[in-house]
Amino acid sequence: MVPDIRIPADLLPADGRFGSGPSKVRPQHLDALAATGTSLMGTSHRQAPVRSLVARLKEQLTTFFSLPDGYEVVLGVGGSTAFWDVATHGLVERRSQHLVYGEFTGKFATAATAAPWLEEPSLVRGEPGTLVAPEAVAGVDAYAWAHNETSTGVMAPVLRPAGVDDDALVLVDATSGAAGLPVDVAEADVYYFAPQKGFASDGGLWVALMSPRAVERAYRIGASDRHVPAFLDLPTAIDNARKDQTYNTPALATLFLMSAQLEWMLDLGGLDATVARTTASSTALYTWAEQATWATPFVTDPAHRSLVVGTVDLDPAVDCDTVLAVLRAHGVVDADPYRKLGRNQLRVAMFPAVDPDDVAALTRCLDFVAERL
Repeated sequence: MVPDIRIPADLLPADGRFGSGPSKVRPQHLDALAATGTSLMGTSHRQAPVRSLVARLKEQLTTFFSLPDGYEVVLGVGGSTAFWDVATHGLVERRSQHLVYGEFTGKFATAATAAPWLEEPSLVRGEPGTLVAPEAVAGVDAYAWAHNETSTGVMAPVLRPAGVDDDALVLVDATSGAAGLPVDVAEADVYYFAPQKGFASDGGLWVALMSPRAVERAYRIGASDRHVPAFLDLPTAIDNARKDQTYNTPALATLFLMSAQLEWMLDLGGLDATVARTTASSTALYTWAEQATWATPFVTDPAHRSLVVGTVDLDPAVDCDTVLAVLRAHGVVDADPYRKLGRNQLRVAMFPAVDPDDVAALTRCLDFVAERL
């Protein structure tokens, strides 16, 4: 039963969506999608309306991330989960190393471990809420970690490890970090993500920013005798991306909304401006959590606290399910903790589309509810 606690309207955020995926979609972009009428939805992804959209999306990503010369934007259907299998089939040559410090960093490691054509991966593990660093190991040809661990709210630097083999690739999962965390893409060979978080779109698509070394690796493995299902074939995805299309039919609304979000973010001032927004949001959340008597940031090292997904532990006397139920009754939704973490916790998405003022309003609502519990 939801307690009869009524939050005053002047305390509520203007937009109460704080989900870590899918994220808040800006209403203006939904209106723009509807305004396309019959010109986009329902047309072939091999024809000009969609191919021009893909071309624009590639140009926007190139500008937004200041891609180094030679890097390519590659797209495929299936989301980041599919890309872990794509990378296992088409980017890891013999052995990979995985930094595992939460649920999602563990999933790529699981895929590599299960692949019978690869050697047992090197695993560097950390407890949830902590961060670990890559370790140079002879014979490892791909080093993989997440820019942001969505399950725990830990962010990691994107830096090419020292002392690794000369031909080793750096594969960075930026599913929840891209667009909201600072990055020099030149420090990675593949910086990949999905559009349903920082890019305020829908799911079902993966996007990879690939270095020339990564592209060469993909074609070399593709020419070997390793069997790769067509859906996971990276050279096929690269070939199609060069033609401004995807191998399989994409969700056109996803492409449109992602492009609209990128246009908005570029108009703001690009990556520096979006990181300024997420920094403002996360500063408001963590400053509040450090000062509250009944809450504390889950990630103890301030340098590792994510700018885009904030996790806050609550005192056992304040039940998170009750707090969330009261918030939901007022239209403030999806600040739930990651289910498998099993903590009395709030998890607040602070992607670029989320207004920092709304995060500050959320903290005032939390104080109001907790005082009455």
